[in-house]
Amino acid sequence: MSTITISPLTARIGAEIDGVDLRAPLSDPQIHEIHHALIEHQVIFFRDQPIDIATQVAFGRRFGTLHLHTGVPGLSEEFPEVTRIHADADSTGINGEEWHSDLSCDVVPPMGSILHIHTLPPAGGDTIFASMYAAYEALSPNMRHYLEGLTATHDGVLAFGKYGRDKKYPVSSHPVIKTHPVSGRKVIYVNRGFTSHINELPRDESSAVLSYLFAHATKPEFQVRFRWRKHSIAFWDNRCTQHIAIWDYFPHVRSGYRVQIDTEGLN
Repeated sequence: MSTITISPLTARIGAEIDGVDLRAPLSDPQIHEIHHALIEHQVIFFRDQPIDIATQVAFGRRFGTLHLHTGVPGLSEEFPEVTRIHADADSTGINGEEWHSDLSCDVVPPMGSILHIHTLPPAGGDTIFASMYAAYEALSPNMRHYLEGLTATHDGVLAFGKYGRDKKYPVSSHPVIKTHPVSGRKVIYVNRGFTSHINELPRDESSAVLSYLFAHATKPEFQVRFRWRKHSIAFWDNRCTQHIAIWDYFPHVRSGYRVQIDTEGLN
């Protein structure tokens, strides 16, 4: 019998998962149950999980091939799939301080991300997630029809140019309205962090439509706000969510590690 409990945090997005220790070997039924919760709730959270990097990598691989980040270097030769998420008194910016879907500039963006935070400021440092299902479903039928068939350019330099514009970052086009490959539900797939323009529209019209979509997609009624505690983990479906990291804790330290899943395929 499964010991996993799933507690929804809002009616539209987010759930906490209890009754599982990610340091221990997980059975296939447990992995499938976690995966089902991810698909249903879009982002799931685990508390009190003091895992090491190798365990985090192994957990991510239970859900598919791990993604190599195209914008920043991996942690090490041993762990090229791991990126460090860190801010302190010397930081001039942080990872994810604008609404975004991870690496939407890639030809095939990661399907999901798993972030473990081990060091926290005294207060602050929350992450907010928004449901792109809810955002799409709140559009008028006329707006849905207008957006169908449009594509948008996602440019990595918008997010990563601050690290150096001498590097070539990915640039890709994706449909403005996508269909999730597992749930079959439609999502809005543009975001302020990476999307530069809609390809089929004049620049002024593109700018107006994107401004509307950026504001609409991140309305409070589509959101869940996660307050981190030491050794919390967030696992989000990158295909149907956006998120933003709140940098309200300078000059304190917030630090952790993230892996991203490239190709879904439970094993």
